[in-house]
Amino acid sequence: MGIVSRIKNAWNNRVGGDWSFLFGSTSSGKAVNERTAMQTSAVYACVRILAESVALLPLHLYENNSEGGREVLRRHPLYRLLHDEPNPEMTSFVFRETLMSHLLLWGNAYAQIIRNGRGNPVALYPLLPDRMYVERSTSGDLIYIYQADDGQRILGRDEILHIPGLGFDGLIGYSPIAMAKNAIGMALATEEYGAIFFANGANPGGVLEHPGVIKDQNRLREGWQSQFSGANSHKVAVLEEGLKFKPLSIPPEQAQFLQTRKFQINEIARIFRVPPHMVGDLEKSSFSNIEQQSLEFVKYTLDPWIVRWEQSLQQALLLPAEKRRLSIRFNLDGLLRGDYQSRMKGYSIGIQNGFMSPNDIRGLEDMNLIPEEEGGNLYFVNGNMVKLKNVGAAYGKNYPTYEEQEESEDEE
Repeated sequence: MGIVSRIKNAWNNRVGGDWSFLFGSTSSGKAVNERTAMQTSAVYACVRILAESVALLPLHLYENNSEGGREVLRRHPLYRLLHDEPNPEMTSFVFRETLMSHLLLWGNAYAQIIRNGRGNPVALYPLLPDRMYVERSTSGDLIYIYQADDGQRILGRDEILHIPGLGFDGLIGYSPIAMAKNAIGMALATEEYGAIFFANGANPGGVLEHPGVIKDQNRLREGWQSQFSGANSHKVAVLEEGLKFKPLSIPPEQAQFLQTRKFQINEIARIFRVPPHMVGDLEKSSFSNIEQQSLEFVKYTLDPWIVRWEQSLQQALLLPAEKRRLSIRFNLDGLLRGDYQSRMKGYSIGIQNGFMSPNDIRGLEDMNLIPEEEGGNLYFVNGNMVKLKNVGAAYGKNYPTYEEQEESEDEE
């Protein structure tokens, strides 16, 4: 058995031995896969929100310094790949947006790593997840088989950046679309039903009754539909030879069409853990809680994805000798900032307690820095705060200090 056949068998075993477990027909009768799912507005909105959120975050390469802190390492070649352009054809934003959309739809994101003679990455190119097979060889190494347009390519672990989603074996993530295919299939079915209903002029279907025998039923049906359906649905019908039209259909309000569509939007938002107000459902959102919901989106939705990205990037792109002193981090500070008044209060606390300087704050607000000779990098402490034992001395009263009290007690 060839290696590709073995990989396909291993892949099928991981998903239960049958691709229909993941895709194919659903309970609603609609076929669901990654591409048809994107035709649903809620799926498209969730994928776009998460992909763009990850793509717009600043991504930096840091070096740990001797003082226990870290500094941005702009001189390293990897910094340009991550922050500016991973390859001559893409910007960093487009690259991360593409890989994040793959991760959300297929449950895996792959990119080929091009290295120079020293082993340093010099380019990153996205690969389609539905063309990739992954298997562990007999020696214990991971093997990646990619079905390119010009044939199959066998790639090693050091040639692939792989960001897996939630999975059962730790190697391959499961597609969220496949896991929730019935919910997405129902959303597709309701959208199609609504489109057909309104294409018929929002008029229900019915039955044409005739007292006798109709010789050519198809001709009568097609003639009726061509004259009195769609844009012609409101024309006056003239019935001959005892024909009668009786509408037979369940009205949309009785079928709870609108409620079903609304529920499916929330259902899909729940799959991707996106707050409903971010996909246009503002029913349970208000001015007082929408900011808190946005902060929870960063904490509970984006953070797990960011950790997956950071650890996968560090594992695949940093050389073994660099992993101790270098790290790759996204900056979430911009998304976690509150409104202007809340930020100013927080900055005041930082200044008064000495853990932020004026330039620290101006840097966060994208303002020009104050020159060092003018005190822009100084850290201050509120002068009104003194030790409790020195309170009397601070106010000029002739109270004995703590040391003087101890000496007098020892003499006694």
